[in-house]
Amino acid sequence: MKDQLDALCDDLKAKVIEWRRHLHANPELSFEEHQTGAFIARTLESFGGIEISRPSGTSVVGRLKGARPGPVIAIRADFDALPITEVTGLPFASKNSGVMHACGHDGHTSILLGAAAVLSGLRDRIAGEIRFLFENGEETPPGGAAGMVANGAMEGVDRVIGLHLWSPYETGVVQINARAVMAACDIFSIVVKGKGGHIGTPHTAIDPIAIGAQIVTNLQHLAAREVDPLHAAVVGVTEFYSGRSVGVIPATATIGGGTNTFDPDVRDLIERRIGEVARGICAAHGASCDYKYTRIYDAVINDPETAAIMSTVATDLFGPDGVCEMPPIMPGEDFSAFAHEAPACFVLLGAGNAAKGITAPHHDAAFTIDEDALAMGTRLFVHAAFALLEQTQAGKKG
Repeated sequence: MKDQLDALCDDLKAKVIEWRRHLHANPELSFEEHQTGAFIARTLESFGGIEISRPSGTSVVGRLKGARPGPVIAIRADFDALPITEVTGLPFASKNSGVMHACGHDGHTSILLGAAAVLSGLRDRIAGEIRFLFENGEETPPGGAAGMVANGAMEGVDRVIGLHLWSPYETGVVQINARAVMAACDIFSIVVKGKGGHIGTPHTAIDPIAIGAQIVTNLQHLAAREVDPLHAAVVGVTEFYSGRSVGVIPATATIGGGTNTFDPDVRDLIERRIGEVARGICAAHGASCDYKYTRIYDAVINDPETAAIMSTVATDLFGPDGVCEMPPIMPGEDFSAFAHEAPACFVLLGAGNAAKGITAPHHDAAFTIDEDALAMGTRLFVHAAFALLEQTQAGKKG
């Protein structure tokens, strides 16, 4: 059966690339993906045999029920773009000014469409259900996964898998970790409340910029000096804005940023200590502050058994040199919302290629992917679907 599945995937290579280029040329921002969602639904419908629903907003779910009863496995892809002006010069570059697929979601969606196309033609060999989850809004909090889960997209699912094309890894490399994959990511804001005044009489004011600068500096000590070095943590300040006049000391300054952690206790510590540091520095200088910390996405943690199944499939497809377990990475992903509902495995699939000049990082205006990775992703999803159904059913019988 392996050779047949590979042949079916090979027949779709050009189509998957065509879908990717269409999506890349027509990106839409998070929760505004109306045309993209409609395209996904139309394409799924064209395969035949897939029940289509729109559980929340622009998201799309396709359900392929096999000829025989069995487990339910779900495969997820995301499809929103970013507010970035593309500079790749590609012939299929973004047609939408200021909007770009700069993270690979166009590739994720095309891979899953390719898998759905192959699997829909094999319904008579499927024992169970394969559910295709096309998530909207992953790039923008609160993300689309939570809404899909709340509206039943994961009901009855026994296992769920997903992948992320990852440009720091060369095409041909698959990372499958038995546990931690991507970090929890949160955001915070601090509004320093001082007292405005004239730049020439600073003693009559309480300068929120000077106070805010001390807060920014001291926040860097949290990860460096308060977190166990064996536990990863990032505290990053990405916003600092205040007055607009040279002669005016403003009354307030706003600081914003994000954190990335894996350990729940470290996450709690960081949340508490940012507030304590900000309030303490403000109090020392006669100011006050409003502090808000918002938890966005939990860490992506794989289920070891599901990861083992995926690793076996990938090794069989790409050889032992093509599969590795690398250190977890610090960016976040709301695939974690799906993983809370069923045993899960999230895979990082290499999509960089230095020889082709494909080296730009994610979220960069020059970002692109090596399209050779699309065929790998399609094969991985198709073969994994059958393996997960068979082994989940075997586990239930055992």
